Amino acid sequence: MIRIILNGKKASYDSVRSAISTLREEVEGVEVRVTYEYGDMEHFVNEAITDGIKRLVVGGGDGSVNEIVDAMAKLPREQRPELAILPLGTANDFASACKIPIDSLEALRLAVSGKTTSIDIAKANDRHFVNIATGGFGAKVTAETPVALKNFLGGGAYTLTGLIKALNFTPYTAKVKTPEFESEESSVLAAICNGKQAGGGQVLAPEAFINDGLLDVLIIKEVLGADIAQFLDEVKNPTQDGRYIKYFKTPWIESESEEIIPVNLDGEPYENKKIRFEIVPAAIDLVLPSDCPCLK
Repeated sequence: MIRIILNGKKASYDSVRSAISTLREEVEGVEVRVTYEYGDMEHFVNEAITDGIKRLVVGGGDGSVNEIVDAMAKLPREQRPELAILPLGTANDFASACKIPIDSLEALRLAVSGKTTSIDIAKANDRHFVNIATGGFGAKVTAETPVALKNFLGGGAYTLTGLIKALNFTPYTAKVKTPEFESEESSVLAAICNGKQAGGGQVLAPEAFINDGLLDVLIIKEVLGADIAQFLDEVKNPTQDGRYIKYFKTPWIESESEEIIPVNLDGEPYENKKIRFEIVPAAIDLVLPSDCPCLK
């Protein structure tokens, strides 16, 4: 038996209803639950445990995936059912990076017959996420981000200073601590990554893997116009010691600021002056295609 938990906003899509109908003709024991408000996802996860369901399919966008992962993470590891994803959001960043089919019927067929892999998830204090946490203006990068900013994040020759002024972004300062170092960082973007991409297809952590037991951290500082050449070189070759861009791997990182920094966890807003981000290794058994590029 397999149970699909659908985001209520997507449940009426003709393509989704058609795909589920076709799946029911091919597979026995397909059940559907529909969420309508926050908290429904956790309720349906707990219901699935009681009913002995071994595999759940979450139908929705990155926010729905985030919500079910957070709900499952509250359970003892041995009680967590296997998870598959039916991508129905605007961006579907996590599913897209993992090469989970965007076609609903193909995604459902993979969900039913695909093999699982144990993947890491991440924590921000007591909140879990599976893909990427962004802070500063990174928390505002969405699928609707202006083209100029998307091009910049993709390596285009736009000056960060100009973008910051144009979009009213300001640097944030925080004390940062990892197992390797402590420092004070003033940055316009910080990304704490388990997955590779966010913001509608922007690859922020090209070297990230969802089963390596590590977070990939990207910190971008404000750039002076005269140093744009140095900055663009660091875009192409990010290192831990960059002047404007720092990129490194760590099992955990703590950030503490005197002001509240806006943070985005897989698209969901979160605020705190002090946040400890840490990896939770092999936390979820996720159905993935055999050619998933996010596995090490």
